[in-house]
Amino acid sequence: MFMCHCEKRSDEAMTQLFDGQEAGDIDTPNIIQFFNMLTKQYYVYFLTNFTNKVIYVGVTNDLKRRVYEHKHGLVDGFTRSYHVNKLVYYEVGQDIEGAILREKQIKAGSRKKKDGLVKKFNPDWEDLYDRL
Repeated sequence: MFMCHCEKRSDEAMTQLFDGQEAGDIDTPNIIQFFNMLTKQYYVYFLTNFTNKVIYVGVTNDLKRRVYEHKHGLVDGFTRSYHVNKLVYYEVGQDIEGAILREKQIKAGSRKKKDGLVKKFNPDWEDLYDRL
């Protein structure tokens, strides 16, 4: 039987959490921990300003919260200084290491490549925050 990488990872996690326990012995915290492991998502995202002249690339495990923080000036630094708070692109992954690697890969690319990703995903450069 074929298993995708997600199923293999969840099978390994299940073994770690529930190994040696009978079905009636499994407690709620373990089930919640297992569910959180399966549903955790990480995002690589692009923000821009109202003229689309600046692109900021970031990574987070809670896209809606993080964009909210940018929009309301709760994040010190570049995004607040340059009013970069319009979400125009994002990717979803299952592990933080992959998300960080993807963020670094995108940051190393040219502006033209970043623009290309946005144009494919969001041709009108609309703010996607309200769609989350």
